[in-house]
Amino acid sequence: MIETLVVMAIAAILLSVAVPSFQYVTNVNRIAGEVNGLLGDLQFARVEAIKEGQTVTACTSSNGTSCDGSSAWNGGWIVFADANGNATVDAGESVLRVQSPFTSTDTFTATNGVSAVTYNRDGFATGASIAAGTLITLHAATPNIDSTKCLMVTMLGQIAVLSGNSNFWTFSCT
Repeated sequence: MIETLVVMAIAAILLSVAVPSFQYVTNVNRIAGEVNGLLGDLQFARVEAIKEGQTVTACTSSNGTSCDGSSAWNGGWIVFADANGNATVDAGESVLRVQSPFTSTDTFTATNGVSAVTYNRDGFATGASIAAGTLITLHAATPNIDSTKCLMVTMLGQIAVLSGNSNFWTFSCT
């Protein structure tokens, strides 16, 4: 009986150490997946714009068929061929990719109210709100420095991922 109690005590101690570490790992992986999803779709939009020689836009979309004008990217987004470059899905413009809303309570919000990133045929990001560069910042439901990631998008079309407290030129991910 004593041996069973000792084994149970050791198991309880090991679980009390392992469970918080496991939660940290799952949170970090979820955040990386969310950031990498938008990063990959923005890179896809840029490559498609260059390859096809036409404007391609990635915009926030809660329904997967049209842009909604929100700066909250955690509600989902779409990538579409935007022939006239107006950041609106018009008749004849095909949706190339759809990202569903996040199932977590994480927030993914853009500075400057950016709800769309449009790439021209040269691969440059266009639009007045992109001109000064923009950050799309991801905060976990319980934010801390380790659970904050930012996507930086410049007018040249460059995209970079910044971690919490990172600085890149004049951009700061906090």
